[in-house]
Amino acid sequence: MQDTEHRKGIAFAICAYTLWGFAPLYFKLLTDVSAAEILLHRVLWSFLFMGLLMSFFGGFGRARQLLKKPKQLAVLCVTSCLIAANWLLFIWAVNNDHMLDASLGYFINPLVNVFLAMLFLGERLRKLQWAAVSLAAIGVSIQLISFGSIPLVSLGLAGSFACYGLLRKKVNIDAKTGLLVETAILMPVALFYLLSNMGDSLTHLMSNDIHLNGLLLAAGVITTVPLLCFAAAAVRIPFTMLGFFQYIGPSIMFILAISLFNEPFDMEKGITFGFIWAALALFTADMFYKRKQKK
Repeated sequence: MQDTEHRKGIAFAICAYTLWGFAPLYFKLLTDVSAAEILLHRVLWSFLFMGLLMSFFGGFGRARQLLKKPKQLAVLCVTSCLIAANWLLFIWAVNNDHMLDASLGYFINPLVNVFLAMLFLGERLRKLQWAAVSLAAIGVSIQLISFGSIPLVSLGLAGSFACYGLLRKKVNIDAKTGLLVETAILMPVALFYLLSNMGDSLTHLMSNDIHLNGLLLAAGVITTVPLLCFAAAAVRIPFTMLGFFQYIGPSIMFILAISLFNEPFDMEKGITFGFIWAALALFTADMFYKRKQKK
């Protein structure tokens, strides 16, 4: 049973990070809409989409039980702020031609995951895993040096999402309930923004063309599905392993940035990319070796 749940966690992690990797393609279609307004749509339609899902598949009972647990609610208030900040920063980066910065942020994130896992979860790395972390650290350091300044966008994305993942793992609430409550916590802020900015795309849904409205409404699905997969993975596999699967997402973003959106790519970035993929290959080899030992 435990092995089955472990495999499910791996599948959920791969699904989540692949979807996140291709997410910039969606946000690039909304470059005429401000990042704050896109965030508003993500919160609103995610909340409605989660409510619809739970109406069909159940789960409101667990949400009502959660309302009686102030400590868990307090943690979800923090995670809702963290994920909102992460969403806003990511949208801004993608739509302002900083997709490589976003990619770097999510390459740094597993290193932050490892640090937090060792600090708060008592997880320890094996020798090959330490070697993988060292390779990744070297690759990220080369990229950091090549920027010539502190990459605030990258560090902000890495830090906010690592803390979000850690707290969601610690609070141990199922994916659907947690995301419903998080978006419900953000709803008052979203509605306040709406009332304070009458005239934006949300209030013009009836006059917008059907293409724009379709894209805005899709924000709920684009946001909810990978987050559900991530939350489902976080409670099934070790936090350090979850962090290394995140290389899938930034790798896709990196390729999109240099091939489709023509962001500058040089030798230093190529070397960094090579180090990071070498680290991932080493970490994967360690997982196969450990699995073989267990058998």
